[in-house]
Amino acid sequence: MSNTKNTQESQDSQESQNSRNSSKTNDKQTAGGRPSPMEVLRQARGQLAELTGMEAESVSSFEQTEEGWALEVEVLELERVPDTMSLMASYQVELDAEGQLTGYRRVRRYERGRSDARRPGGR
Repeated sequence: MSNTKNTQESQDSQESQNSRNSSKTNDKQTAGGRPSPMEVLRQARGQLAELTGMEAESVSSFEQTEEGWALEVEVLELERVPDTMSLMASYQVELDAEGQLTGYRRVRRYERGRSDARRPGGR
């Protein structure tokens, strides 16, 4: 009876592991082999950091386009004290349908503690 119980626990453990692996796979790709939005975000941040040498702090916009994906990524360009005086930059990043970076450009530079009146919501 003990062997039957251990066998059942082993099967339950295996099913649980398969379920976790399946959900990880679903996070990486959608139906049709395309990367999921979260995987695209991770790839974009990593590729931009590799090219510029600066870590992305956040993604402020993200949309799927006919060619792939378009993002706006906020990057710390120059750290200052106090932190509110640090220089930040917004980069427009374009990726193909598979999530590979095809281009980027800096679209604005600003101090972290200063709002931008030129943009919607920046009052």
